[in-house]
Order: sequence, then C-alpha cells, then structure tokens
Amino acid sequence: MTKTEIKESLIKQLELRGMSADFYKDMIEDYVYYWTLKKKLISDIKQKGLRYKTINGNGVEVEKANESVVNLQKTTATMLKILADLKLKDPVPEPQNSSDGYL
Repeated sequence: MTKTEIKESLIKQLELRGMSADFYKDMIEDYVYYWTLKKKLISDIKQKGLRYKTINGNGVEVEKANESVVNLQKTTATMLKILADLKLKDPVPEPQNSSDGYL
C-alpha cells in the first residue's frame, strides 16, 4: 500500500463512522507520518541488521545494537494507539447498495 492509499482508507473509515472533525484528520496525518517512519526503520534494520559494527570515539571497532529495532517497536505501538483512539481497529464495512440486485 502507498501512503496515499492508507490515508484515503483511514479517512473513508472515519467518514463511515461519522467522524469528520479536523482533529481526527490531524490524527490520520500523524498515523501516516509514523507509517513512513516505520518503513524507514524496517529498511535500516534490513540494511544494518540487529547489531552493527562501528568505530567508537577512541578509534576502536565496536558492535552496537541497532536502535532502529527499539524505535520500530515504539513506532508500531504509537500507530496502534492512534488507531485505537480513532476507533479504527476493525475495518468498517461499507453500506450495502440496494440497487446491486441482491435482496
């Protein structure tokens, strides 16, 4: 999914729930920001791994934990909190169109 698709999907779900205030749309912007951040963190973990080697201030090579792992957990938790605050944990079914031929 793209950033635009996620944003449009969340806005549509809010509209189906009758939640159209700007406050909610601002929370969606926050969610989309965290979604983008999550993608960058995942990319960093794929590139560096869980641990990586670097040179410390004394010029000695050391192995460090990749902070992106912890940040990914925090980011994901924040994203889930935003969805919970928006009451969007479960998708909202779209209203059925009575002209689709089904009774």
